[in-house]
Amino acid sequence: MNAGTSMDKTPIELRNWLTEALTKLEIECSADIDIKPVDGDAGFRQYFRVPCSPSLIAVIAPPETEDNAQFCRVAQALREHGVHTPKIIAKDFQQGFMLIEDLGAGLLLAELNESSVEGLYANAMMTLMHIQQSELDYSIYPSYSEDKLLVELELFPQWFVQKLLGYSLNPEEQSMLLSLFELLCVNARAQAQVVVHRDFHSRNLIPQDGMSLGVIDFQDAVIGPVAYDLVSLLRDCYIAWPNDRVEKWCLTYAKMAQEVGIIPKVNDVDFIQDFDWIGLQRHIKVLGIFARLSLRDGKDGYLSDLPLVVFYVRNILLKYAEFSNVQHWFESTLMPLIIEQPWWRELNPEMDSSLEAPSLDNTSLL
Repeated sequence: MNAGTSMDKTPIELRNWLTEALTKLEIECSADIDIKPVDGDAGFRQYFRVPCSPSLIAVIAPPETEDNAQFCRVAQALREHGVHTPKIIAKDFQQGFMLIEDLGAGLLLAELNESSVEGLYANAMMTLMHIQQSELDYSIYPSYSEDKLLVELELFPQWFVQKLLGYSLNPEEQSMLLSLFELLCVNARAQAQVVVHRDFHSRNLIPQDGMSLGVIDFQDAVIGPVAYDLVSLLRDCYIAWPNDRVEKWCLTYAKMAQEVGIIPKVNDVDFIQDFDWIGLQRHIKVLGIFARLSLRDGKDGYLSDLPLVVFYVRNILLKYAEFSNVQHWFESTLMPLIIEQPWWRELNPEMDSSLEAPSLDNTSLL
């Protein structure tokens, strides 16, 4: 990286830009703008809370890694369809600076518990319905193409299997995984195509006053399979619920989506299969992403979330006969390596009582 690029921008330079931007906008702020860092996401963006009234969020989003124009396009397009994305107050694409609406500090994840989940997920599914009723504008949202899906799935053998677990795949194993990936891609493309947030989960949803939920981290939105965001929400990588409840919520959403014309009439078994299979695609990909975040980017906190993602993958592999060869390989080859990892832990047996987790000696999740 050459010196002076936006990857090198500092909070001091951001503060100088903010002072000028706030003056032009006639927004009053503290005489000495004391910006406070805010927890970020898995990308290269940095966030800072600006003490205005109401407060705002300043962003350092390096254009070398972040498509800031796309962020603004998607934010506006979703807002026009009733989704509460942050307003863009000011922007400087060249430097990679933005000033946006502050949706608040409390994430949905912190609000979820046994007594609150039904209402909060109902709100989240209404928000998702607004996203999925958005116009399929390919000038804003690229297609979640088979090539893109395959590139994501390849993160699993590259980063999780080979680099994190230290296991080298032989040609037969590579062929087996490619066949699985192609099967999942065919299913993804066969589903009704809608606007897909791609990370619609409890760390990207922010409760607002009333029933509204703020939505963040939407810049990678695409046009893709209808069940993708639903599985991101209901089989969240950061919190889990019993499978019978998950399937009930899933079918409730399917019924609502049929009533408003998002999807054609579909039977419950087929929709659950679409939900499961795109969930398998997502969670296989996430295993690779979380491994890469640790090994390449030094974000080791994501390793603690791997056991839940492994749990999701194992259960869906076990559930469908089409995946039997991969399921056997995962249990016999990968699980002995996984249980030796420092991040591995057993999960709460009450988390998913309706599906029997695969057993491997004493390594079962249940």
